Amino acid sequence: MGRSAGAKLLVMGVSGLVSIVSIRLVLGHYGVEAYAQYGLLVSIAALLPFADLGMGAAVLNSVAGSDDPARDDHVRRTLVGVYRVVALSGLLLAAVGVLVTLAGGWPVLLGDGLLPGSGPAAALACVVLFCLTLPLAVGQRILTALGRNHVRILVQGLASPIFATTVAVLVLTGGGRGGGYLAAFSYAGGALIAAVGSVVAFRSLPGLARRVLHDVWRVRSVRGAPVLGVAGPWLVLTLALPVAMQTDRLLLSHLSTPTDLAEYGLGFSLFSLLSQTVSAAGVALWPVFARARSTGEVRSPFGMAAAFGVGAAFAAAVLALLLPWVVPVVSDGAVRLDGWLTGGLVALVVVQAANYPLGMYMTDAAGLRFQVPPVLLMVPLNLGLSWWLTLQVGAGGPVVGSAVAVALCQLAPGVFYVGRDLRRRRASRAELLPLP
Repeated sequence: MGRSAGAKLLVMGVSGLVSIVSIRLVLGHYGVEAYAQYGLLVSIAALLPFADLGMGAAVLNSVAGSDDPARDDHVRRTLVGVYRVVALSGLLLAAVGVLVTLAGGWPVLLGDGLLPGSGPAAALACVVLFCLTLPLAVGQRILTALGRNHVRILVQGLASPIFATTVAVLVLTGGGRGGGYLAAFSYAGGALIAAVGSVVAFRSLPGLARRVLHDVWRVRSVRGAPVLGVAGPWLVLTLALPVAMQTDRLLLSHLSTPTDLAEYGLGFSLFSLLSQTVSAAGVALWPVFARARSTGEVRSPFGMAAAFGVGAAFAAAVLALLLPWVVPVVSDGAVRLDGWLTGGLVALVVVQAANYPLGMYMTDAAGLRFQVPPVLLMVPLNLGLSWWLTLQVGAGGPVVGSAVAVALCQLAPGVFYVGRDLRRRRASRAELLPLP
């Protein structure tokens, strides 16, 4: 966890500095329109969280739960099934992209942010490269499952330097028309990084890549391991959680003022440094609990949940105390953060941090299925509560609403399920122990 959190902080620091250079180069040589199209097309990936159909969960549980994943037949068959599913998903998404391009539908889907000449072609290139990345990205899940999540983070941290280098080369070589395809270069860099991650992952598992690639094509004679029991619930969660948590800006845009929207954007950006660090450390717990389940070890996440919550509370409180000095410098005095927004951001970081170890414990099929109903309930609850609070307190309303929704629909159900499951596992283990 410490290595993952440290790697994330290092990557965010380097990426932030490099991104400043990239943005200056893009705006200075290609203009605001090219930069706007770049941001629009890069966001396509965020709109497709379902693209791998939840297969990452199956990879993590299978590899992390094996004593010898390089020679484990179940791991091999799981990866065979996963690669078949994500390859088919990628082909279907690429076909949809081609159809949208032929029908001239990109301006309808993405709006006026596309450049008239290069926009549709660039959008298609981004979709195709994204689809190519799907099977390559399986290696990154393997790294996390092997307890090398920090390596995955460091490899992904190459994205900003690769993109900045690409932009600098285009500028120096006079690639004037390249401005319309900046997002495609970003997706190509993502595919390269995913390929590097796969190479690093499979080098830790000698011979496994060759056996998997040999069996992937033998559809009739080699059956993949069943993966839908884990992948199905995980897919639902990856679809529902963004809907529940990413509507804040839309609510403020419709119900409040541009000033409130700007305040929310600045506050969220500052506190996202904490939430991303917590996320990086939390994901590293997934293979820990998966391995414990496979060996029959009863490992409680409650101590880690308390540590995560206390640590996040301390860091968030320190950041909140620094805001009166930080915000005027960052915003040049144009934006201020009120108590509702600051308190809501602190509360959201704390409840999400406390929930992370519980969520990583509930990553077997039963735990994932249990999470689906409360997370689906969280979508209307968060939307309704945030709507009402936005009208009452402004920019802090949707953040407070999200914090309450996470506490009621994730943290509280997680405490209930984990406590019950621990009692069941301990009772079952006690029955297996020999009598004195």
